[in-house]
Amino acid sequence: MIGLVSTSINKTKLYIEIVHQIREMITKDQLSPGDKLPSERELSERLNVGRSSVREAFRALELLGLIETRRGEGTFLRDFTNHHLVELLSTFILQDSQVRQDVLETKALIEKDVIRLVADKQYMDKINKIKKQLETDEMISEDCFYYQLILITENRLLLKIWQIINEYSSQLVSGKEKIINKNKYHFLIASIMECNVEQAITIYDTM
Repeated sequence: MIGLVSTSINKTKLYIEIVHQIREMITKDQLSPGDKLPSERELSERLNVGRSSVREAFRALELLGLIETRRGEGTFLRDFTNHHLVELLSTFILQDSQVRQDVLETKALIEKDVIRLVADKQYMDKINKIKKQLETDEMISEDCFYYQLILITENRLLLKIWQIINEYSSQLVSGKEKIINKNKYHFLIASIMECNVEQAITIYDTM
């Protein structure tokens, strides 16, 4: 019984590893949406794995909407920049009230830490640019505000984590509710520019 479980785990690890290798190949070969991928046989030889494992990896990528198979033509890379994977998964994941609360709390924790990071004199020129954006109609959403704020940190991992959490939170909060109250954001920016973290966090908590 233990052997069967171990075999199942190894097979899972193998097809996930193949998915990673296919992703690296796409980057290395500079493939774009619409470009044809190598066949199962070609990939099997190139990656030195069985065709059944390649087929399983392809099936997973197709279910995620990242590739498409056209009968008689082959497998092609899809334009997945606007695919609705998070939206699809959220219909299942966000059914749990505790998970919904966890998503919102995690988003708030990240955004508060970003405020703490950028409330530093070295970032004042960039903060001032965001302030000027607020004074025009260029910035009308909460998403845009925090996206610009996180960009200042130049921390790509932090940005990626926030984007994922924000996508899930977007399923919980309507677009209308995410339109920013510019007066409060002016106060928030002013506190950040004064490097007054405590006041900035207090303002954040009232939003």
